[in-house]
Amino acid sequence: MLNQKVKDLINDQINKEMYSSYLYLNVGNYYAEQGLNGFSSWFRKQANEELEHAVKFIDYLHDQNENVQLLSIESPKHQFKDAKEPLVLTLEHEQYVTSLINGIYQAALDAHDYRTTHFLDWFIGEQTEEEKTAQDLLNKYDHFVTNAKALYQLDLELSKR
Repeated sequence: MLNQKVKDLINDQINKEMYSSYLYLNVGNYYAEQGLNGFSSWFRKQANEELEHAVKFIDYLHDQNENVQLLSIESPKHQFKDAKEPLVLTLEHEQYVTSLINGIYQAALDAHDYRTTHFLDWFIGEQTEEEKTAQDLLNKYDHFVTNAKALYQLDLELSKR
């Protein structure tokens, strides 16, 4: 049986991962509406990955013989002024998710719940990768997108994910 605080945090994280999926679908829609289909495709794949993360947490709770409590998923309310803004949001959001994972990890440590810390090790590695990818994408945008041609080339690169 999981510590109540750890269980509550994991249930909340399921909701946060589902929100992340919604957020990245919203970003993908923005890029599709701008004609940047490579960016859109990349973010749709990212949305699917976030959904997979939610399922990993659900499966973990089931494996621990715990109930899953699905919560309402908030709708993203972002209006973007340019193609860079969603990239900045993505990095900030991934940093936020990292802080949430770290919070669950700390709660599990405090409860001497080493199974959960072991389970979370994968997410810690994943968040390292997610933040690096978001930062790299933002850096590429900042360094190379000085005109429409450069934006088009970056869009082509992202379509290959």
